[in-house]
Parts: sequence; C-alpha cells; structure tokens
Amino acid sequence: MSSIDDNEKIELDNIQKELILTNLDADGKLSCIKAFKVARLIGKHPKEMSAITKSLGIKITNCELGVFGKLNFHDPHISVYNRLQQNYMGNKELECKVLWDEAQNSTLKMVGSTVKNSDIEVTHCQLGCFRERKGKNEGKS
Repeated sequence: MSSIDDNEKIELDNIQKELILTNLDADGKLSCIKAFKVARLIGKHPKEMSAITKSLGIKITNCELGVFGKLNFHDPHISVYNRLQQNYMGNKELECKVLWDEAQNSTLKMVGSTVKNSDIEVTHCQLGCFRERKGKNEGKS
C-alpha cells in the first residue's frame, strides 16, 4: 500500500481547486464530512486531503468522531460502547475507519458521541489529519 508523504506536492487543476473552495464553511475551513465528498469530486484518495488542504492554507475541521473541531455531541451510547468493547476486545485505540465502519450498525453521530465522551481514542484519520491521537484536547481546530 502506498503512503502519502506530507512533503509530496499534490497537483490540482483549477476545477479541483474550485470544488474545494466552494465546499468551505463560513470560516473558510473544510469540514470532515465535506472533505470526504470533495475527495470523491476531485478524484483523490481521502488520505490525500490533509496534504491538499494544507497546501492551500485550509484547515480540516469538525471531525465526525470528535477528535477536533466544534461539533456538538450527545451523551455516549452504552450499546455502541459495549459493541466496540466486545468486537475489539477492549482495545481503547481504534482506527478512524473502524469506527466509521461501526457506524453502519447505528449512526456516525452515535459513534462520535460515544467516542467523544468515553475512553476510546481515535487513530489513523482517514483524511490524513493524524496518525495517533495524543490526548483529548490536542489537535483542536
């Protein structure tokens, strides 16, 4: 599997750049959920989005799992937490993709609320924003 180098220059044409810019929020940032959409629209792998946005001076914000940003989350869902505990043998560090896959059994908001308000740590962002989460308050945008 190929790895995206943070220093690798990703070339974009004007149409690709325009698609990114038209999906920014009022603060000039690209939300996590829109970053996935934009990756599809511009024909890039989601893991390239962090490098692409950095090269354009744009921040990705509002992680759907609560790692960074200002999304509001509800109380944790004990059924989601228990399913994660059971399926992953109590592992407290789970990859972003694993948690998104788990959301197929409920909703992304339920999984995000559970992760945000529990001892579960998210690693390996699918957008390339982080590999390991260092703490609950780090990486806030």
